Amino acid sequence: MKLKGIEFGKVLGASGVQGFFGEGYWFHKYLKPFGLDFRNMTFVAKTTTLNQRDGNMPLRGNFTPREWMPKCIYVNHLRGIALNSVGLSGPGTRALFAATRWQMRQKPFFISFMSVEKTAKERLYELTVFVDIIKSYLPRFRAPVGLQINYSCPNAGVHIDGLLQEAEEGLSIASKLGIPLMPKFSVVLHPKVAREIAKHPACDAICISNTVPYGQMPDKIDWQKLFGPYSPLDNYGGGGLSGKLLLPLLLEWLEEARNIGLEKPINAGGGILCLKDAKKVMGLADSIFLGSIAFLRPWRVANIVRTING
Repeated sequence: MKLKGIEFGKVLGASGVQGFFGEGYWFHKYLKPFGLDFRNMTFVAKTTTLNQRDGNMPLRGNFTPREWMPKCIYVNHLRGIALNSVGLSGPGTRALFAATRWQMRQKPFFISFMSVEKTAKERLYELTVFVDIIKSYLPRFRAPVGLQINYSCPNAGVHIDGLLQEAEEGLSIASKLGIPLMPKFSVVLHPKVAREIAKHPACDAICISNTVPYGQMPDKIDWQKLFGPYSPLDNYGGGGLSGKLLLPLLLEWLEEARNIGLEKPINAGGGILCLKDAKKVMGLADSIFLGSIAFLRPWRVANIVRTING
């Protein structure tokens, strides 16, 4: 997937699958001998907010999870699904840039950002401040970088009604950076809205999909059958669903998006747990991203990355 002349490859990571800087998580080193290998997969940083945010996952001083098994994440390996309610825990934009680790990266990658204020006006102001910060650091970057503007985290308490207008204004604000811009949405967003956003001249690609917020799309997800009357993460707001059940929703979304004329490049993921899944998604998208497979089916990651990259 080439954006603004920069080659980002055919396989990207989901935002956060390798942490803020690519350091990964404690269990990754134990799974490497079994096929968990992120090499040749384009790095996408964990989504940051403008200011420090506690969220639901306590972090250490080096911005990695304090808990080995965070209570805000529920995993069912047998069913190939997970719920997470991390809530965008992070130290804030300024602290991440001050660490200088993004600036030192050697290969093209994406930084992911989401505003979490309550109104569109406040969120656009946060994005404006973030854009000014990243612009001041861009001359120090050794590698090309793109910006993923996340509009779809289900755990941040943000409910965006006028998404079309806000996303278009956000793209206009971020366009001053002159770097690839890729807004990220959930399959909950109708493809027609995504198509209109993609028409914006500053939109270089669309990223689809984030997790599905607990309880949404009940006509396609039987929440009661999956979890009973309550979410396992009810104390954390319910969480967002990832894993196997997202794949048919993703494929349906992609097919409709292409049929109605969404022509911009699409980076797609959600429910990719094997090579066959990856090939299905690549039939409709320009690149894929891998996320929950890293802990649901980690032994398949290396082969997928290698095969899709060709």
